[in-house]
Amino acid sequence: MVLGFQCRYVPTRTNLEIWKLDRKMKKSLKCIIESRLNSQSDSSFYGDDLLGIMMDTKKDGPNKLNMNEIMEECKTFFFTGHETTSNLLVWTVFLLSLHTDWQEKLRQEVMQICGMEIPDPDMLSKLKMVNMVLLEALRLYCPAIELGRVASKDMKLGDLMIPRGTGLMIPITMIHRSKEYWGEDSNDFNPMRFINGASKAAKHPNALLLFSMGPRNCIGQNFTMMEAKIVMALILQRFSWSLSPDYQHAPVNNLSLQAQHGLPIIVKPLQL
Repeated sequence: MVLGFQCRYVPTRTNLEIWKLDRKMKKSLKCIIESRLNSQSDSSFYGDDLLGIMMDTKKDGPNKLNMNEIMEECKTFFFTGHETTSNLLVWTVFLLSLHTDWQEKLRQEVMQICGMEIPDPDMLSKLKMVNMVLLEALRLYCPAIELGRVASKDMKLGDLMIPRGTGLMIPITMIHRSKEYWGEDSNDFNPMRFINGASKAAKHPNALLLFSMGPRNCIGQNFTMMEAKIVMALILQRFSWSLSPDYQHAPVNNLSLQAQHGLPIIVKPLQL
């Protein structure tokens, strides 16, 4: 494990490409931040969006962010707000291409509640089956397949003593597919397991770690689910689809769980 950590600093071809892309992204972010700095006559206010809040020069002490910290936060929000949501949509489309009965169920729900309108917050709250399918897609193909944590103090986990400062990796995929928690059909697509909500879907209320939990859970989880519901509703209103014979099932972990060879599907417009 130590060797794997050190390999991040070896100038391999992959690492060189990662470092190149990181420099390019930081350069773009720095230009955006400096542009906002130079455009504001009032140096204490840089906007009421997330970037403006992070740039607020009125904040002093340990909570004040420097340029590099602001850029790192921007990278985090971009990655978690775009990459993971897009992967969720990919795997949802994949599962619905295999289970066309559920695709039709979701289409009927969307048409009944939304018609051909763009879903508003009230409509989104009523898309129960869409929510169940998204949760099941996240369970089976969670974008983050593992979760890293560091013990903040000495603690006992079962019969195991964990010293303070120990790095821990939580295998989300293994937990989400465990027969102990999810039953004999743990590897099957079954959205009905969420009919009574996420906390009652498994034999343990914390067996679903889609967005982590506790004080360090994902800040964007509600936005992600809302965004995914809107996109799925708009697609279901207009198209039906099936899996292409060219599809090769090869999930791969590239920071997030991705379809290694893409997701070729056959799309047909609906005649409404």
